[in-house]
Amino acid sequence: MKPGHARPLVAVDWGTTSLRAALVQDGQVVAERDSPQGILAVPAGGFPQVLQALCSDWLALPQALCLISGMAGSAQGWALAPYCPCPAGFANIARHLHWLEPGRMALVPGLSCEHAHAPDVMRGEEVQIMGALALSGRRSARMVLPGTHSKWVQVEDAQVRSFQTFMTGEVFAALRSHTILARTLPEVTASAELDATAFSQAVAQSLQAGNLLHQVFGTRTLALMNRASPQALLSHLSGLLIGEELRAQAFEKGEEVLIIGSPALQQRYQLALAVCQVQSQCWGAQATWHGLQAIAATLP
Repeated sequence: MKPGHARPLVAVDWGTTSLRAALVQDGQVVAERDSPQGILAVPAGGFPQVLQALCSDWLALPQALCLISGMAGSAQGWALAPYCPCPAGFANIARHLHWLEPGRMALVPGLSCEHAHAPDVMRGEEVQIMGALALSGRRSARMVLPGTHSKWVQVEDAQVRSFQTFMTGEVFAALRSHTILARTLPEVTASAELDATAFSQAVAQSLQAGNLLHQVFGTRTLALMNRASPQALLSHLSGLLIGEELRAQAFEKGEEVLIIGSPALQQRYQLALAVCQVQSQCWGAQATWHGLQAIAATLP
């Protein structure tokens, strides 16, 4: 589907706990819808019915193309869309689409790359990466996609060359709720304010030589000695873990990192990168829709 083609695109982002869809016509997102029915909430064999319930009118449009990214293409989803190996760009991903209905509806495959110790994978983020490239007009960049499993990605000549996954968000949740730290840390809510000073100080601490397991226990002792407020301690823990991510990166002078994520996570990673004296640029949910458009544009 070449750029400017009039064929409507039903763009779907189907994750573990949520489902989002957008209708794209003439290169513009004209409508968006969402549902709490992530793949874990879909009964066996129920994926077609759930998608129809959300956007049957869009799918009925003449010549509509539907591309579905995210966990719907996993072994626990609608059907398994095997990973596309890196290096991979727009055309490589398009060639690895798993067609549910030939020429009309397909699952986006996700990416894999090899490391010396183990392979790494992503599913859903590859579309955001392609979207950020399209939006920024870049062909090469370092990107971070923060979340439960944060991804650090190296893109060269519009191809994902390699990436690394860090279990930062999941480890934060586990430490916050299932260790001794739970006795003193406040609840994490969407409205919880970030203590930028405590966060940045913890990032700087984590970047120095030392052991993360030891530093994390300091969150406990700061509470015991009444040296920080509960909210500051929550930001402190977050800063330690995100700082550990950044410690694994080798930033070049003058480098700019593209951050793709929610506003709250964008704020944290911008602050953390500033501690490293690294500039950043942010992209949000629109990257997914632009990525699916960019993949669709490579199709005949």
